[in-house]
Amino acid sequence: MPDKPVLVKDDDGLSLVRGDLRLRGDLTGMRPRIRKANLRGELLVKASGIREGSGPARAVDATAGLGEDAFLLAAAGFDVTLFERDPLIAELLEDAIKRAVLDPDLEEAARRMHLRQGDSIEGLAELDARPDLIYLDPMFPAKKKSSLTGKKLQLFRMLENPCPDEEALFQAALGACPTRIIVKRPLKGPHLAGRKPTFALSGKSVRFDVYQLTVPDTEVVHVP
Repeated sequence: MPDKPVLVKDDDGLSLVRGDLRLRGDLTGMRPRIRKANLRGELLVKASGIREGSGPARAVDATAGLGEDAFLLAAAGFDVTLFERDPLIAELLEDAIKRAVLDPDLEEAARRMHLRQGDSIEGLAELDARPDLIYLDPMFPAKKKSSLTGKKLQLFRMLENPCPDEEALFQAALGACPTRIIVKRPLKGPHLAGRKPTFALSGKSVRFDVYQLTVPDTEVVHVP
């Protein structure tokens, strides 16, 4: 088995391969979740504050991974800039977005996703415009006994490690002066960098900590 994963391209797109482990970026499985009735029930969308009415709004996913959460934000109406620091994962994500653009059910949301390969701590300081929302999902530390030990996570963890400097990441997000920061955490995990949120929304296994930094003149809204 090779020491490092490698990218392999076939008729279905790019895959990251190591021995019998294979990982592909794929947004097609998100189709049920972006149906209007289901999308409104997504905790991340609720935490974002976006509402039906008028828009658009800008969001930054500073820890994009394979882009599924960013895709939910894009489907809800945000124009999303995604940062992914690992070049191989960024290539998988770029390939997934390109394929989603070709799918009539996914195209509208996929076209709102704009990927930048690089470290978001630096990238957040170089944004062209002030975002309404910054989303942070630093990888959770591995547990000895975890239900998340599938092949997908095995490959992913070979490339991505838990955030080495949570304080720097949070400070970079603050420095971009968004209206709101959302941080995804384990359900019973500590607050990112020890910062208590304005409020939190909890699911069965994860929690979204919301930091409301400024009061907008109007609600962030969107016409689907």
